[in-house]
Amino acid sequence: MRFDFSSVEDVESYVSVPAGTHDVRIAEVREGRSRDGSVRWTFRLEVIDGDFAGRTAAWDSLTWSERGVFRVKKVLEAFGLDVSGEIEIDTGDLVNLRARVQVVPEEREDPATGRRQVRMRVPYLGYTRLEKNTGEASAAGAEAEVDGWHKPGDSGAHVQDGDDDLAF
Repeated sequence: MRFDFSSVEDVESYVSVPAGTHDVRIAEVREGRSRDGSVRWTFRLEVIDGDFAGRTAAWDSLTWSERGVFRVKKVLEAFGLDVSGEIEIDTGDLVNLRARVQVVPEEREDPATGRRQVRMRVPYLGYTRLEKNTGEASAAGAEAEVDGWHKPGDSGAHVQDGDDDLAF
């Protein structure tokens, strides 16, 4: 076999969904620290419907610093949490919450290996609330998942009968 690899890009791709907007749920959350020592929650966003259901759309994080709390508020609000006042929340409260997210590819160099990598990332304000947020309830006031949410004739959808005109 003879093959010229000079035209093959040396890029590691971690992209499993196309760029664009996807309905997602928070599948897992990891707690860590940012460079300045602030608490950072990193979470995996899993697509919940369509051809890419079950795939990871992106990893994103919330940094609980003075500088980061504006984004934290906007992201939590998009996931259906009441952020109008004081909130008590931990990482487990985020699992299974749902939102609509925009993902875009980002290429960077891995500092450890020097290899180029492509991953999907969420822009700063890339979250919007789903019309019906059916994530698990938390002490923070998230909407509870309700049995029987469906569109007439489609038991798999997430629309509650008779409440199609509710605005969030």
